[in-house]
Amino acid sequence: MHVTMTDASAAYEETPPPPPPAEIHYSGEYSINPLGDVSFTHMCARLPSVLHRICRMAWALDRRAAALLVVCQLVTGAAAAVGLAATAHAMQSLLGAGAVSDRLHHALPALLVVTSTAALGRLAGALSSYADGRLTPQLTTCADTGLVEAVCRVESAAYATDGFADRQEAAEMGVIRTHVMVNDAQRFVSALIRMVAASGVLSTLHWAMLPLLILAVLPAGVGAVLSARVDYEMHYTNVSDRNVRHMMRWWATTPKHGDEVRANGMTGYLLFWYRSLSERIDRRLLAAAPRTLWITLLSSTAGGFFLILTWAALAWLTTTGRIELAVAATAVVAVQTTLAALSQVVINGAALFHTSLYLTDMQTFLDDAARQAPQRGELTVASVNDIRLDGVVYQYPGKDRPAVDGVSLTLRRGEIVAIVGENGSGKSTLLRLITGIYLADKGRVLWNGSDLATADQDTVWARTGLVPQLFAQWPLRVRENVTLGQPRTHHDDPVWEAIDAVGMREAVDALPSGIETLLAREVFGGAELSGGQWQRLACSRAIYRKPELLILDEPTSQMDARGEHQIFEKIKSGASDRITIVVTHQLENSKVADRIIVMEHGRITEQGRYDELADAGGLFADLLALAKDR
Repeated sequence: MHVTMTDASAAYEETPPPPPPAEIHYSGEYSINPLGDVSFTHMCARLPSVLHRICRMAWALDRRAAALLVVCQLVTGAAAAVGLAATAHAMQSLLGAGAVSDRLHHALPALLVVTSTAALGRLAGALSSYADGRLTPQLTTCADTGLVEAVCRVESAAYATDGFADRQEAAEMGVIRTHVMVNDAQRFVSALIRMVAASGVLSTLHWAMLPLLILAVLPAGVGAVLSARVDYEMHYTNVSDRNVRHMMRWWATTPKHGDEVRANGMTGYLLFWYRSLSERIDRRLLAAAPRTLWITLLSSTAGGFFLILTWAALAWLTTTGRIELAVAATAVVAVQTTLAALSQVVINGAALFHTSLYLTDMQTFLDDAARQAPQRGELTVASVNDIRLDGVVYQYPGKDRPAVDGVSLTLRRGEIVAIVGENGSGKSTLLRLITGIYLADKGRVLWNGSDLATADQDTVWARTGLVPQLFAQWPLRVRENVTLGQPRTHHDDPVWEAIDAVGMREAVDALPSGIETLLAREVFGGAELSGGQWQRLACSRAIYRKPELLILDEPTSQMDARGEHQIFEKIKSGASDRITIVVTHQLENSKVADRIIVMEHGRITEQGRYDELADAGGLFADLLALAKDR
């Protein structure tokens, strides 16, 4: 017993450590940082185009709020200019000769103007915040829904292209930045207008003051933009790892996979993996920190030097009598105002530039998605009596050989066709080509003689019912899980018919709110179904649609014998009104078919009825023998 424990301990000590997350390296167009070779001048030149884009988006969503925001910025600038001019008049009166009461009396109108312009500026600021509060939620929602729509509407083939998910992740950051972009823009414009107004007043006092102030603030602007460039470089470098970490976070924390995580002892490894990937991201960010520090130190040093020169110049001009004391006092206020405005221009300009990087990523992704959205034609498919494939070929991007290679096939209404074959034989790809989810690289798919490449895809999919092998478990009510948000009537009779067809009435009645129950256990008041019940519900969706083309990909893999029998009886009973395709690895289920198609390496190698193929000595017979030998 003691020896066994020692051996076990030794074996435990020799257990290898868990592997770290894989390094992901992309090549090609989307692996290049778009700012890698961009000059500082070019980066600054982006600001007008960014402002124009934000204004265009804001104007399209809420014209009143956008107009109010612009007017408020103009009022703020005008108030600043008038206030500074009034300050100059007040200073001349207060610091001039005569009795104090007389000087105050002469300065009073200017002081009232200063007070009024200050109040007007505050009011304009409050109205700006109100307009920002109206625009920002709408812009964020618009960007968010636009991104979701782009991903949903893009050609399915786009998902297989290299870097698609990473570019989507980068675009998500653009959506997040829309939350602050209006605020950044209005702060930048407001500060710019105040700066121009204050600079005009300052220039009238003495020509040398303004250039010195610009030199005092310019290094900070350069530093802020260069720091934003470093930050974006790190963002771009970490896009892939952040994307993978985001996906793993969902898989590790969703209750749907909790049993597998716990029963297989995966918790420790998942935590190690997640922590390792996070630390890799952090290492890159920490490695960039010294660069940001040096940029900040150098820009602050240069800015501080020129700011000292500014105040020294003002002191020299005053002590040598080149400007009067009243003018010097006004200059102090103007310098402070201009300096504050310049600093805000720099800070908010850098923030706006920073935002522009992510907005550009988002817009680039949306533009690419728009180019990859289905644009097949306007031909309407009225009905489906036959589907014909003529020498169809489809090859996934980056693959060495076609997934479907030269397939010719005819499907007719009233026929049940079973498609069988080993994993990777091209069955699922063939289904996507038949339904027009993918378009053939070569050959044609014809519905009633109409080429799907020229047909309106919505009229095609309106006549299709699909139960995929990996079906969605939508966090919707039972009713919407059946209708998929496409009700045919104002009452639930057709919904209950579909539920009854798959034997789910008793299970639905047992739910807390029946057909109104939200199928999401994670939400308060929600409920969960078993795997087999979810699969029955997925079948009910297709039955509810009453499609002219019904496709079932392993429709009963998670069902008990009673549920499986009920589904196939329902398939047979409605077969005369449609084309039915069943994909199955349970070869006994293919007996329901009028014709069986056997696929190997993307090609059709056998066709016939069950009895014919079982005795033909081909792949079907081999697979059938293996199934019976279990």
